Amino acid sequence: MELEIRDISKVFKGKTAVEHVSARLNTGVYGLLGANGAGKTTLMRMICGVLELDGGEILYDGENIVTMGERYRELLGYLPQEFGYYPRFTVMDFMLYIASLKGIAPTMARQKSRVLLKAVGLEKNHRTRIKALSGGMKQRLGIAQSLLNDPKILLLDEPTAGLDPKERVRFRNMIAELGKDRIVLLSTHIVSDVEEIADWLFMMKDGKILKQGAPESVKKECFGDSSCSLEKVYLHYYGEEDADNASF
Repeated sequence: MELEIRDISKVFKGKTAVEHVSARLNTGVYGLLGANGAGKTTLMRMICGVLELDGGEILYDGENIVTMGERYRELLGYLPQEFGYYPRFTVMDFMLYIASLKGIAPTMARQKSRVLLKAVGLEKNHRTRIKALSGGMKQRLGIAQSLLNDPKILLLDEPTAGLDPKERVRFRNMIAELGKDRIVLLSTHIVSDVEEIADWLFMMKDGKILKQGAPESVKKECFGDSSCSLEKVYLHYYGEEDADNASF
């Protein structure tokens, strides 16, 4: 299983949002790290096929994702920064609705929904209307719905927004487990989200990948010491100005 990104670019109204980005992703957890405005969301939307490429191509196991069409979308799980929901739906109704959109049979949909809601700590809230959930609970629901089709490629854009520290730990443990048999790309400006679980880091700024590599190698190359903190590396590559937009 391989997702190959070949020299992709995206321009909005004359401004380059993503510039000549290339990468290869296999099974594991990949951290896409950068301050707000670095181009992370645009890159994620290009990978999941929401945005058309202005240059380059994306391949899954050697086949262009545009050619694959629906076959590629069936492999995807995606949690955008702000996912859409119907406030009057209950948690379970929403999960079943998303499952139906993904073509999951009703019996299997209910079974999977129960398992996923338990995994994100919402099993006791299955009858609660979404409008009554806290911000963190809504985010956990978003994570659960992204996993309904057992995706081979899981794209999570700022998934820990609204989660408290305890919930972040639960989330990181879950992502580490999911990365054992699929490609997980986690976009964040929160350094601690990726420091402990990412197998590979992409550090992005101004639409470009500044640095990429295993966390230990990125640290060692930067300071000659793989035991230094990722926060220190972030400050080195981004500077104090961008670091103001990050969380450590």
